[in-house]
Formats: sequence, structure tokens, C-alpha cells
Amino acid sequence: MMIHRRRFLKTSGAALALAALPAVLPLKSFADVAKGMAESPLIYITPLKADGSESSCQAEVWFQLHEGAMYVVTSGTAWRAVAIGKGMKQARVWVGDVGPWQQSEGKYKNLAVVMTEGAIVGDKAVHDAVLGKMGGKYSAEWGTWGPRFQKGLADRSRVMLRYSVA
Repeated sequence: MMIHRRRFLKTSGAALALAALPAVLPLKSFADVAKGMAESPLIYITPLKADGSESSCQAEVWFQLHEGAMYVVTSGTAWRAVAIGKGMKQARVWVGDVGPWQQSEGKYKNLAVVMTEGAIVGDKAVHDAVLGKMGGKYSAEWGTWGPRFQKGLADRSRVMLRYSVA
């Protein structure tokens, strides 16, 4: 099998991002998580309540690996953003793609999963770097979504969230 530069870089980047992964649930190999991050266009996120149970806010979202963390852009009023603002920073993130979570019959919960800590990112330089990478990853849709993300981050109707492995 021939390894192309793009696949090598994606896989290497994902492997480096996962080097410090302390916990993976269910027991999936680091290779499963790295492969999911390198190949999947989606992650599935659910914020955790103060008691550790999953929120009813669950979603499949675009993401970008950047400097060892997963970044997403979302509405500022989405519960995943509001929860972080209220101090509920823990989230469960499944890595892979089984389509829309509501139509997956829970299949996303069989994907490799990591526990993360979320943070709201306000640094414009990080926004620019992440959006630049997302533009390459989601090039077919970026003509529509890139300007929406940029405008939303500028007017604060959207926020960028960073999910770091906890």
C-alpha cells in the first residue's frame, strides 16, 4: 500500500495529538482513536452534567485537530457552549462517522471515545489557524460555511470551542 504525503501527515498529527491520551472508553486502541481523528469528518459531543451523566445535548459536528486538541465552531447559544460558560467543562467525545446522531440508533456510542475538557477560545490567531485548516478539510462545503463561521466568530453569534483530552 502506497502512503501518500497527506495521509502520512494526517496520521502523524493525530498520533502526536494522542500521545498523552490517558483514558479511552470503551477500551479501543489508540490506533482506533488516531484513525478516527485522521479520517473522520465528524466527532460526536455530549457535555457532562455536574453529576457526570450525559447531557441530552448531543451532536455530530465538524472538527479540526490543532496543536493537540479538537476544535469546533458552534452557535454561542448551543448548550455545549453555554455549559462551558457555566463551568461544566467536561465532555465525552466519540471519534468517527456514523451519520446524524439522532438517526444512528446509538451507533456512535460504539466508536472510540475520549473524555475531554472544553474551553471557549477567543484568540483570533487561533480562530484563523483552525478555520484555515477546516477550509482544507471541508473544501466542498467551505464556500458556504467558511464565511458563516468567520462572520459568526466576529459578531460573537458563534464561538470556537477547544476540547482537550482530560
